[in-house]
Amino acid sequence: MTDTFYEVLRRQGITRRSFLKFCSLTATSLGLGSAFAPKIAHALETKPRTPVIWLHGLECTCCSESFIRSAHPLTKDVVLSMLSLDYDDTLMAAAGHQAEAILDEVRAKYKGNYILAVEGNPPLNEDGMFCIQSGRPFIEKLKETAADCKAIISWGSCASWGCVQAAKPNPTRATPVHKVIFDKPIIKVPGCPPIAEVMTAVVTYMLTFDRLPELDRQGRPKMFYGQRIHDKCYRRPHFDAGQFVEQWDDDQARMGYCLYKMGCKGPTTYNACSTVRWNEGVSFPIQSGHGCIGCSEDGFWDKGSFYDRVTDIQQFGVEANADKVGGTAAGVVGASIAAHAAVTALARARQKTGIDTPKGED
Repeated sequence: MTDTFYEVLRRQGITRRSFLKFCSLTATSLGLGSAFAPKIAHALETKPRTPVIWLHGLECTCCSESFIRSAHPLTKDVVLSMLSLDYDDTLMAAAGHQAEAILDEVRAKYKGNYILAVEGNPPLNEDGMFCIQSGRPFIEKLKETAADCKAIISWGSCASWGCVQAAKPNPTRATPVHKVIFDKPIIKVPGCPPIAEVMTAVVTYMLTFDRLPELDRQGRPKMFYGQRIHDKCYRRPHFDAGQFVEQWDDDQARMGYCLYKMGCKGPTTYNACSTVRWNEGVSFPIQSGHGCIGCSEDGFWDKGSFYDRVTDIQQFGVEANADKVGGTAAGVVGASIAAHAAVTALARARQKTGIDTPKGED
């Protein structure tokens, strides 16, 4: 029997107080109320750590790089305590035949009870020969491992959508996981890469409640992909006011105006970047002065330049795009200025001619 999370923490000298504090922080990071902290504590005290097999297909390892930088909870707590990461050819010490022997052992020992995490995707062209692992196509290894798993997590846009490998013309026929595995529950955590805390929080939720989080129609956890970046962006008031950066490093850029006209895809991208942010909540691309490129959306590589603005969004007031917003705002301001100027000129003319201004006109 695998040790529980709490048993591992106690052996590491972690106090009960620190453990409960961790449970409270975890509940907060998952968007749950404080009432869920005792439930998380109970689950981590009683449930054995869940075995995880982490496979890598066509990818750049940016998802792993993001994952190991999580701060809430720390990756070391997730990997060393909350789950039993038994196979990951990027992080494990074993290699070659020893590594594959571990994979076979985990599949046999925990059949039907382990989580399969997949980073990257399988290429199907040329019988899968564009990605060879252990002397055979990755697609074979993926299907074989998926057959005995409890659920699959598709890490990043490569596993979720295909990402750059599947961009046109896609010579390798890179294919997202859900289009080759059909008989297992799959949770997609897209992004290039996903936010570290989103990755660890998804794992924490699954380990705590022994179920998948609520997913949207595309298979993404609603707790992190339920709103557009645009909805919580701190530059949103500038968008609504028709105040946009027109070119890089102009005065509007220095004043933090909206980056929509510079190609920002925030209005059409569902992710938690503007709330969770990156690097322990320090910043995110828009805050750093660059528009969102929409990396968590399906097919973002094939949707034109990162600097071409989206022209078909309907997001302002009574449904008008940003160009109309800017034109309307300018028109309203211009009309107000003109009206004020006319009233002022009329009052001055009356004063010069000695005509009294009737009440209500000044």
